[in-house]
Amino acid sequence: MAEPLQSNKRLPVLYSFRRCPYAMRARMAINQSNKTVELREVVLRDKPSHMIKLSPKATVPVLWLENGDVIDESLEVMAWAADYADLASFPLEMFDSDLISQNDTAFKTHLDKYKYPNRYPNSNALEHREAALDILREIEASLKNNWLGGRRPSFTDIAILPFIRQFRGVDAQWFDNLKDIPKVILWTNRFLDWEGFKSVMTKYPQWKPGDSVTTFGVTSL
Repeated sequence: MAEPLQSNKRLPVLYSFRRCPYAMRARMAINQSNKTVELREVVLRDKPSHMIKLSPKATVPVLWLENGDVIDESLEVMAWAADYADLASFPLEMFDSDLISQNDTAFKTHLDKYKYPNRYPNSNALEHREAALDILREIEASLKNNWLGGRRPSFTDIAILPFIRQFRGVDAQWFDNLKDIPKVILWTNRFLDWEGFKSVMTKYPQWKPGDSVTTFGVTSL
């Protein structure tokens, strides 16, 4: 039986994919909030029909709220989560819309053309690596503390670090030995060691209709 588009659930439902940086930042924001969701892990080659009905663009994350509303943009999911967060654990004072926009446009473009050269046969992967590195050099100049937000990861840190993680992952040895972005390297590796990141990277099996509920976030309902 098809799942209705109107929700009668006591929890919001989050369709997610573990390794997607957009879904990753949504999960981290939810994890820093005081909310719990039902997590449904998606396999991208076999997307649930219900998720596609909720959001025809069929990309993760998709958040299905208790009232039936749908949020299918990762930054909007983050903003929803931030409304419920303890500001001491999820500081919003460092919200850099320009930096986030640059990450989601220019940096993401260069990242994809560096990471997936076979998809872009007319592009030079190393040229795009250098262009992405230029953006990281700009961030290097603005990093004054452990995090962009100071002592704790901020909205902006969480929004952009999943993509820098991907950039590093193409050739971690090369990245970690760069001489001109030492603060960015420390920042990125601090993120990888941060419990707020590691705790959202648990592996879950693919969700299927009829599966038992997997909760994510605050569990003391």
